[in-house]
Amino acid sequence: MDSNVPGLSHVILQKLNMKTYEDYNLGGKIGSDFGIRTYFDMFQKMEDTFKFCAECKKLPDALPDPKSLRRCKRCQNVYYCGVACQRANWPLHKKFCKKLKLVALDRLVEWLVFTGDIPFPTENWTKPAQDVESWEDWFAMQGQLEEKLGAILAGRYMTLLWANAGKPRPEDGELRESIRRLVTDFHSRPLTISLGLRLFSIDPLAKALTVHVVGASHVETLNTRLTDYDELTRMFPGHRGMELVMVGVDVVNGPIMRPPLATPAPRGRVYLSSYKGLYHDFWESHVETKLAARPDLVVGFHPGFHACPDLLAGWLPTLLLLRDYRLPVLFTVYSEQELKSSLQILVELEMHIMGYATNPFASLRPEQVYSSPNKAPVYCSSYYIALLGLAASAVPGGEELEEDDDGWWGGEPSAASAAEGITPGLG
Repeated sequence: MDSNVPGLSHVILQKLNMKTYEDYNLGGKIGSDFGIRTYFDMFQKMEDTFKFCAECKKLPDALPDPKSLRRCKRCQNVYYCGVACQRANWPLHKKFCKKLKLVALDRLVEWLVFTGDIPFPTENWTKPAQDVESWEDWFAMQGQLEEKLGAILAGRYMTLLWANAGKPRPEDGELRESIRRLVTDFHSRPLTISLGLRLFSIDPLAKALTVHVVGASHVETLNTRLTDYDELTRMFPGHRGMELVMVGVDVVNGPIMRPPLATPAPRGRVYLSSYKGLYHDFWESHVETKLAARPDLVVGFHPGFHACPDLLAGWLPTLLLLRDYRLPVLFTVYSEQELKSSLQILVELEMHIMGYATNPFASLRPEQVYSSPNKAPVYCSSYYIALLGLAASAVPGGEELEEDDDGWWGGEPSAASAAEGITPGLG
């Protein structure tokens, strides 16, 4: 799969040349040091990242008149340097134009995540977690949903957005759907963690839990607030305490940049902490020395080890550690292609693949492949892979392990079958 699938956070850090969220305090000053003096400047800087001809790939600076780039009027997303390129590109672009319109809209409305308008306040779940099987079930539990969406539509930052975005404000119905998609994008991670707890029969009501988020980057940690995973508390009211430790070389400084707990998390609270570095180094310096708790579950959102040999080499010590310590692991991936590639690697590493399937709590927000916009958009955490220890074939007498007592679908696919297609992951 093509890399570089940017959201607003990528644009803020890379295009605006900002290293931390403190450089971009949306509730306060506009960053004049970065050439941004108004909200209009900010949104124009964001849009500049996407300005290149979708047909010939020329950037504005390569054109006689940089202003000659024009947006597709339908999707308000892709650009062309002239009529000839637009006509040549239309047979391909028309397949994705409607979806790319949603991408462009969500890219702007995502600003409201940074201002704090999204997500709207939620309440304790009225159904047991195991009975919530889809986003439809989740939205059905949200009291006064339309009023909450209406308050965001009428809010100060929504007004500022469309007064400065350089595009006409869409109809309220379109904006409501965009907010809903972005709410799923925000809550996809805690709900996916909850799915991992359920798949491995880990009960938050029975003991305090520790979850390690391995390979965490700016995607998980930029502007992360201490309350961002509180949906887990609303999911499991009365839980014994949960700590989420974000571990990765690209963890961004912020409120959660604090040491992991050596003792159980406070009862009834989700405690966020982080470690900037490689997971196997964290394990040696913190877990083995008991400065941090051994995890009950390890989650990796889009680890990306399938992408190239260098990334796989960087991940290899961590993958082998997860395998040899027999830690319950849940990885997510963007697409079916990425799933197949990842499965083949995990099979070759003799990891026990407990199951894999579509994620019922994948983000509903479409994301554009930046370098090639005329491709099907991808969705965060579209599929999951559940892993636990060594494959049975790698363990002496392991054939006896093929049918586990806990009801898991036993046995992992071969590398060939993993590459051929996707089968239901769990019984």
